[in-house]
Amino acid sequence: MSQPSPSALAPATSAGPGPALVARDLVRTYGRGEGVVTALDHVDVDIERGAFTAVMGPSGSGKSTLLHVLAGLDTVDSGSILLDGTEITGLRDEALTRLRRDRIGFVFQSFNLLPMLTAEQNILLPLELAGRRADRAWLDTITSAFGLTDRLGHLPSQMSGGQIQRVAIARALVTSPAVVFADEPTGNLDSRTTEEVLDFLRLSVDEFDQTVVMVTHERDAAERADRIITLADGRLASDEDLRGARR
Repeated sequence: MSQPSPSALAPATSAGPGPALVARDLVRTYGRGEGVVTALDHVDVDIERGAFTAVMGPSGSGKSTLLHVLAGLDTVDSGSILLDGTEITGLRDEALTRLRRDRIGFVFQSFNLLPMLTAEQNILLPLELAGRRADRAWLDTITSAFGLTDRLGHLPSQMSGGQIQRVAIARALVTSPAVVFADEPTGNLDSRTTEEVLDFLRLSVDEFDQTVVMVTHERDAAERADRIITLADGRLASDEDLRGARR
């Protein structure tokens, strides 16, 4: 009997059809008076569900601010953000914390594994913090796909850099989030490890139908995505669909 594909084993990651994220008229400023800096200047953007979106721009363009406000890590001065059907801009701290914990996955530049926990414990940490029981079939699916099955009992100090990064991505997927945000995930990596990280982010989209939003300053990395959004001076400068070019 044939085995089901990884995507068939993936839990549902969305509340329904339509974009995973809808942002309208986002304004975010820092400072006051003559020193005010406008990081986001009336930005509109939709993030397609089940797609890999890269956000680029020079230093100071607003790309990191956009990621932070979309993920609920920062607030906006004005505008609205609908994440998986929920308006997040008016949520109280407790509700926003719960939303980030349950419906958002994060991949950080430094990967942020806890050194005293095994790979499996690090992957399951978001579920433990949420008081949720692990879906063992889903855990087995992602760890097998990422080549981690024989490393689950190892501490980070016992794993290679590439294995550590795979653990970090698996941790972001274990809660079956609506969106995974990756903040410069290849910024400090050599070329070989960069390709490995991008391969697994790409796999997350192609095999598990995950929605991934990645901030990067590297054009080569961005071109692994389905779409590149470029910001300049806090505004949307360009929006490229790359899927036709890869066919």
